[in-house]
Amino acid sequence: MAPLTEHRYRSIFSDSTPDERRQNFEDYLVYARERAGALLEHDKDLTSKREQLNRFRAHPVRSRRPLDDPRAFYRNHVVFRDDPATIDRKTLLWTCVYKFARHEWVGICAAWDASPRLVDAKTTVARISRYHLAEEFCHIRYFEEMFRTFGLDQVTWVPLSPVKQRLYRLFPRVPGALKFITELLGVTFYRQLDTLLDQLLGDELEARARVRDLLYEIMMDEVAHVGQRRNFLGTGEIRIARRLVAPFFRLFLRDLPESQRLLDINQMVRDGLTFDYSGLPVGFLEQTWIPSYCRLPSMPGRTQASIRRGQD
Repeated sequence: MAPLTEHRYRSIFSDSTPDERRQNFEDYLVYARERAGALLEHDKDLTSKREQLNRFRAHPVRSRRPLDDPRAFYRNHVVFRDDPATIDRKTLLWTCVYKFARHEWVGICAAWDASPRLVDAKTTVARISRYHLAEEFCHIRYFEEMFRTFGLDQVTWVPLSPVKQRLYRLFPRVPGALKFITELLGVTFYRQLDTLLDQLLGDELEARARVRDLLYEIMMDEVAHVGQRRNFLGTGEIRIARRLVAPFFRLFLRDLPESQRLLDINQMVRDGLTFDYSGLPVGFLEQTWIPSYCRLPSMPGRTQASIRRGQD
């Protein structure tokens, strides 16, 4: 794991004013365009993300030690059919990652179809949504590259059950507090995944480094997404969201049988409740987006994109 940042910011649950949130939406859109590049709407892709993925693919890294039984992955990655206690933890790692990313894939497919194209987006929030969803599709491609790194070349994304598919089609209309919590869950999951890479892939230094590089590309965006989703919530809504963190995290992870054997769920809940941008790898805070109201008075009062605009 990379060295971690020191504490420098306020809690993600800090209060904010409507004027602050309006300005932060504008600032986030500038950041998203700068970081992601042009939106390739037909491909659900972004130019900067595509270039980065092409760099990874131009110099592929493959594990030296294949999984003990790749068939166990394919037998259990959609629905766990074996006893998780009988499966080695490295295989459990990848079935868990698949199940988590699969939920992401289902959600963003439904949201993409429900959101207006960029050319038809009339508001800042609608434009942000299109960039946000395109970033998530790029993350799915990064996940696929992780699987290939460990010889899992036949991974496909399988829809959820009909009932869950219908629920995800409703996701664009769920309260903002739940959308915020899903982003917070993602960051806490990825932080635990980062730790698991050290625990489980110590015999695969090159492959571990490549997976971590891919993971950090995803995490950088997801940390920004936490702040962006937070920006929708007023004082009452953010207090409700905080109360929902523990039950939502536990309910979601119950659907991942591997989580009980891999993850410290209590720690994930604590990380969600205390999230304040500390404990992230060095370099993240200089490249991601943070709401202005999460900055301490001694820090610059503008967000990262505003700082760059002032330097142009």
